[in-house]
Amino acid sequence: MSASYTNRVRVRSCGLLLKDEKLLLVELMSPVTNEWTWIPPGGGVEFGESLEDALIREFEEETGIQISVGKQVHVNEVIHGSIHAIEFYHRVNQKGGELVLGNDPELDPEKQIIRNIGFFDRQEIEEMTMAPDYIKSAFWEERNL
Repeated sequence: MSASYTNRVRVRSCGLLLKDEKLLLVELMSPVTNEWTWIPPGGGVEFGESLEDALIREFEEETGIQISVGKQVHVNEVIHGSIHAIEFYHRVNQKGGELVLGNDPELDPEKQIIRNIGFFDRQEIEEMTMAPDYIKSAFWEERNL
């Protein structure tokens, strides 16, 4: 686990890209649970960076896809041991790029925590280890609002 994630409040900006009733997710080693976990693409907001700019940057780093950012649909707070994160979730639309497994430029190549990427439907997601819980339930009820 990266020390930069611990003992401070971390603000994250995350994107929900839905195509043909399938949601784009990345699988990574969770600093919260220390397990492989599927999550929507996104990451930490840097000082002076807007939620939207952080999301555009992180999304392309992790997925190779360029996006436009839509409305904010969820806020999630994680407090677990030395981890405290506030996550903002936005609907996003693809405007360019091709889906590829990206990386975290803050980590060395041999220490990458992202290992997989893909689009999954609601039924598949219900069987996956994933975060936040919002994605397994309320997201699907609210997706057309």
